[in-house]
Amino acid sequence: MKHLALAALAALLLATPATADPDRWRAEWPNTDFTTTSIDDWSEIISGGPPRDGIPALDDPSFHPVAEEQDLAPLEPVIAVELEGATPRAYPIRYLTWHEIVNDEIDGRPVAVTFCPLCNSALTFDRRTDAGVLTFGVSGKLRSSDMVMFDRETESWWQQALGRGIVGDLTGTELQSLPSWMESWGSFAARNPDGLVMSQPTGHRRNYGANPYVRYDSARQPFLYRGEEPPHGIPPLVRVVRVGERAWPLSRLMEEGEIREAGIVLSLAGTQASALDTSRIGEGREIGSVRVRDATGADVPHDVMFAFAFHAFWPEGAWMLGG
Repeated sequence: MKHLALAALAALLLATPATADPDRWRAEWPNTDFTTTSIDDWSEIISGGPPRDGIPALDDPSFHPVAEEQDLAPLEPVIAVELEGATPRAYPIRYLTWHEIVNDEIDGRPVAVTFCPLCNSALTFDRRTDAGVLTFGVSGKLRSSDMVMFDRETESWWQQALGRGIVGDLTGTELQSLPSWMESWGSFAARNPDGLVMSQPTGHRRNYGANPYVRYDSARQPFLYRGEEPPHGIPPLVRVVRVGERAWPLSRLMEEGEIREAGIVLSLAGTQASALDTSRIGEGREIGSVRVRDATGADVPHDVMFAFAFHAFWPEGAWMLGG
């Protein structure tokens, strides 16, 4: 298993990025309409190393009760999805690190739970569109270090950080973002003793629980990123809380504990282990967990991502620095 993890890491981190060229991709993507796109400069899209489906998305995952979970460390991060009227579900980052997308259905609602390690972006989308229900895979391509997803129905390409089609028939289509957040397994389990947690995927040999991106969030530069650095002297790999086109530095929230601005409330909700620090995900250094709610107390879709990624996809976005 150790050798498999090292091989996966080598494929992912040591591959030489290839410049985007739609003509070269047509053999691999015969059903993708490259003439329909919002991309002005194809060099923005590069290979991250693995081929199409080289990082296999998961479909129809299995779950077990919170009380039966034995492998997750208390501070190990999970993505919590708590939709109204549905049993809360936890999706451990130890699985999403290796699969990046989970196509699931919660009380009849098709959802895609996604995690891009290079941007620390964890977002959940409704898979229903005017074109029908979509299922997503990992294309193996990156844009500003963010995962480019594809749907298996039209083979259009989607920017994970935006939840928007960028190449193909569904260019410009936006997925509905659903409230979800990263927190520690201990916090989720304490709040949801009757909840469910995703079981370890079957049919895949991965070193689940290991982090193939050791010390990544302490690096000076993001991997395979060619864009501008964030403004205001903010280091590229600082975490920010993004809500719409605004970003609050996590460090500010850590200092203030709660921020009430722009009609929303950002609150600290304990701590979790960084998934991008030590070799074991559950043993990473502690970082803050975040909840974002509106004036009524309802959860608001948001993302805790790296500053460089916010600047790349929202270059005119507002930096909520306080003071």
